[in-house]
Amino acid sequence: MQEFDLDRFDSYREGNHLEVKKARSGLPDSLWETYSAMANTAGGVIVCGVGERKDGSWYTTGLEDAHKLKKELWDAANNPRKVSANLLVESDVEDFKVGGDAVLVVSVPRAPRELRPVYVNGDLMRGSYKRNWEGDYHCAPREVRAMLRDTGEESPDSKELGAPYTVAELDVDSVREYRFRHDARRPSTAWSSLDDASFLVRIGAAWEDADGTVRPTQAGLLMFGQEWRISHEFPEFFLDYREHMDPSIRWTDRIQSQSGDWSGNVFDFFTRVSARLARGLKVPFRLEGMVRQDETPAHKAVREALANCLVNADYRQSQSVVVEQWPDRLVLANPGTIICGREQMLRGGLSQPRNAGLFKMFNLIGVGEHAGSGVPDILAAWDEEGYDAPTVEERFGADVPDRTTLTLPLVASLGISLTTGEHAGEHAGEHADKLDAVVGFCEEPRTRSEIQRFLGISSRRYMQLEILQPLLDDGRLVQTIPDKPRSPNQRYVRA
Repeated sequence: MQEFDLDRFDSYREGNHLEVKKARSGLPDSLWETYSAMANTAGGVIVCGVGERKDGSWYTTGLEDAHKLKKELWDAANNPRKVSANLLVESDVEDFKVGGDAVLVVSVPRAPRELRPVYVNGDLMRGSYKRNWEGDYHCAPREVRAMLRDTGEESPDSKELGAPYTVAELDVDSVREYRFRHDARRPSTAWSSLDDASFLVRIGAAWEDADGTVRPTQAGLLMFGQEWRISHEFPEFFLDYREHMDPSIRWTDRIQSQSGDWSGNVFDFFTRVSARLARGLKVPFRLEGMVRQDETPAHKAVREALANCLVNADYRQSQSVVVEQWPDRLVLANPGTIICGREQMLRGGLSQPRNAGLFKMFNLIGVGEHAGSGVPDILAAWDEEGYDAPTVEERFGADVPDRTTLTLPLVASLGISLTTGEHAGEHAGEHADKLDAVVGFCEEPRTRSEIQRFLGISSRRYMQLEILQPLLDDGRLVQTIPDKPRSPNQRYVRA
């Protein structure tokens, strides 16, 4: 949500976070529809006493009595028959003078999860709204149900499943691999000596009923179950990884949960896909003692991002988890909005996973942060590695389910692909015209290795890019110490 700035009045236009209402003689009913929409989406600002021209610019209409209008606003906001929750504090409602006309500015915060959906006129199903670039729209019943699922104190994946489910139906190999990772990370824990059923109870994947039968929780079923059993409880469940490294074919690799040749559960999807995503990251040569270190902050960040996608997915929504790998980016999308809101997620400090059971199980094997620092850590790792900044997008719409998408660019600010693999060089070559910064860097003599470090790429990627050749061909760089081709002693300066 943005703060209203009177000095920017002439440049403002309506959008996802800004709405104007004429409201000359009183508050229109549509104000509360917009209030509901902003509260259920990402917050925003409503400006009363303003109209909109055909070109989108604003003009003031004035308010007959700003004081009376403000009282009318507070009376309605505190009336549960008008609006289900009053989110406003005194500082959220201010009046200003613009060209002699009074305007009333109402800053609507995003509603906390326990108050969503915010609805009007006492009608939960027909009085709940959301907002997109086209304005306010009625929430579909599925959107209302999704918000209600997120309001409860209990996590959506905490339900204890009864008959016919038993832990014997969980995938044995998945449980075995998870226990191996758990014991490697926590070798001294007493849980290591437990049988599988007791271990699953300890980590929240199972529970023991009154008859002593150990049955899975919803979190345990999602994490370790067989896809056909998961889909019985979660009919919309689907996990999909798509690799796009060759533009001539639809995808170069695909993993999807309904293929039938693997378990199809969340844990196995995480292990398989995180390994494939890691293959596309640069690995500079680095030693600790005599041991090469192949792990970089970006590798950890990718695991965190993938786990974050799986932990925060709404598995009852009608869209699937989709992870896509391209030469220049990774895209991770999950059904459902961000529980704490996009801005809070980017700031960090507040941990509100949608599926707390899944989150706990990932955390026990060293993936995920309880401090709410997961996404900020991903952003910091991407900056440290020299990649362009990641983006986070929430999508709302009357005709499509809510969706959150994280995009992790695999290019540096110069537009050079930093992926590895067969087709990465082709993609990087498309950006050779963006290397003017290299010319500036070579104001004084630079070696190939210095330019390589400047670009933040490995020596192997440097050779694949042939980054200097176009600059030599067009005369922007010259060699000051002619030597063997590709000699590390060769120096380059601006022509």
